[in-house]
Amino acid sequence: MGDKTASRQVKITHEPGLHARPCLAIMNTAKRFQAKVQLRYNRETADATQILQLMSLGARAGTEITIAATGPDAEEAVATLVRLFESDFGFND
Repeated sequence: MGDKTASRQVKITHEPGLHARPCLAIMNTAKRFQAKVQLRYNRETADATQILQLMSLGARAGTEITIAATGPDAEEAVATLVRLFESDFGFND
């Protein structure tokens, strides 16, 4: 029985892009899951639990990134992160 995998592309709508606060939200969310979660942008891959790696992607508003996960709760991890992106990281509440 192998690990489950899941991935989805999501558009960054948060105007400043992936700066410290969104990256912290991504990291804290990814750490809740057993799955290994990665973000891919412009041929670069970042471990979603490492804030400096996330910030180094330099992803800007209007661009798409891929969220990919491998592990027992991969689908749930990806779906939760997609919702986080779609909610603009909760900054518009």
